[in-house]
Amino acid sequence: MTRLVIVVEKASDWSSYYPSVDVVTAMDYLREPVGADEERTHVINLCRSYKYLGTGYYVSLLAEARGHRVMPTVRTVNDLRRRSLYGLDIEDLSTKLTHFLPAGGRDTTDFGILVYFGQTAYPALQDLARQVFEMFPCPLLRIEFERDRVWQVSAIKPVGLHTLVDQQEDAFAEELDRFSKKLWRKPKARKQFRYDIAMLVDPAEAMPPSNKKALKAFITAGKEMGIEVDPINKNDYQRLAEYDGLFIRETTASDNHTYRFAHRAEREGMVVIDDPASILRCTNKIFLNDLMISRKLAVPRTEILYRDDTKGLKDVASRLGYPLVLKIPDGSFSRGVVKVENEQALGKATAELFQHSALLLAQEFVYTEFDWRIGVLNNEALYACKYYMSRGHWQIYNHGAKGTAKSGGFETIPVREAPAEVVKLALKATQAVGDGLYGVDLKQVGDKPVVIEVNDNPSIDAGVEDAYLGEELYGRIMQDFLRRMERKRLGIVD
Repeated sequence: MTRLVIVVEKASDWSSYYPSVDVVTAMDYLREPVGADEERTHVINLCRSYKYLGTGYYVSLLAEARGHRVMPTVRTVNDLRRRSLYGLDIEDLSTKLTHFLPAGGRDTTDFGILVYFGQTAYPALQDLARQVFEMFPCPLLRIEFERDRVWQVSAIKPVGLHTLVDQQEDAFAEELDRFSKKLWRKPKARKQFRYDIAMLVDPAEAMPPSNKKALKAFITAGKEMGIEVDPINKNDYQRLAEYDGLFIRETTASDNHTYRFAHRAEREGMVVIDDPASILRCTNKIFLNDLMISRKLAVPRTEILYRDDTKGLKDVASRLGYPLVLKIPDGSFSRGVVKVENEQALGKATAELFQHSALLLAQEFVYTEFDWRIGVLNNEALYACKYYMSRGHWQIYNHGAKGTAKSGGFETIPVREAPAEVVKLALKATQAVGDGLYGVDLKQVGDKPVVIEVNDNPSIDAGVEDAYLGEELYGRIMQDFLRRMERKRLGIVD
């Protein structure tokens, strides 16, 4: 059962709204006995101010100490107070304002909008309001704009409930009702689970990291351990506070909603796989290349190409030889990877790829019949696969094939049967990244393996990666979620 608590600084702040048993004053909330509360409690802190060491600040601080989900969190309060921090966070949003706001012909040089749980009365600015709320989850915000030559965001401030006028009170009440119903809806009649995990998926994704049968296997494995695994999608961002963990099962990127989900979940104190640091480290091949080299781990000979460095482009073949492989830094599933055989092909390919990135990787071509994939969880090898090249192609995935992308065959074997040096190198590679769930791609020529890349959010498909372990694979992943959530509940920091 979930308990909703709406905290106001003074009882009179709620006088314009219907009475509710969910509403308590800040002093009543702060004076509540502290003890083992079986109910999951969510707190909406509507105090007049979140000033450091003020009443509103202590409501959020003690809510977190009591294990309650609270909005805003102390971290959000602190972030809003630090002008330099949120100025950096919204830099990319400010550039969009010229499309929404008048560039001239208006006398005023500043104005602001109110944002109620991510919603605003200005439809043209709704996307901006939502993104600001995702960065700073706070019930009531005011976004202020100023114009010099162009419109920019000048400030983001929390707003007190007591300052609203009639029309604004109506808008707030409507959004509070909608938000609370969406976030803390009445639970369905079902078995009570020890923990709840949100599994982020995209049903429309052409090449998801897990197929439907695998997703069902995760749900089944969770239930056997008292964990409810609930599939959600990108429209369920505000539901994250319902859960104890987040398991991302759609292709990650540092510039889309998957990273925002991971970042928000981590800020909420949830167990997250993949965590935002792993997403940032694994989704950029240039970062990974430097990371592996700095740890003295074997990788193919690699050069970084720069868009404006004509000389470097001409010289790269003399160092790496033909054929060589070009990669954009953030490609996945072999996308954005091109093999070039000569100078003409190099020029054509770089001209195309430089449209997507200012830097490219050029790598020596290492031919093997298959790539190794070692699945790693919490610094332990989980599974071992051989991914064979797509027929008639030099990669595992052939995106140039007619229709959908074609992939080669596979062979899944016990970890103990994989070459020891391959497994050892895979573990060293993931230790440089984190302790999450990874898939390390390696090539082996003779007895010398090299790391191709470390993937966060690795493929786990029913019939492929689970071909040897079967149901045990899903159970081991859910067991690690359980271990992490238990440690969180006990306040154990790794």
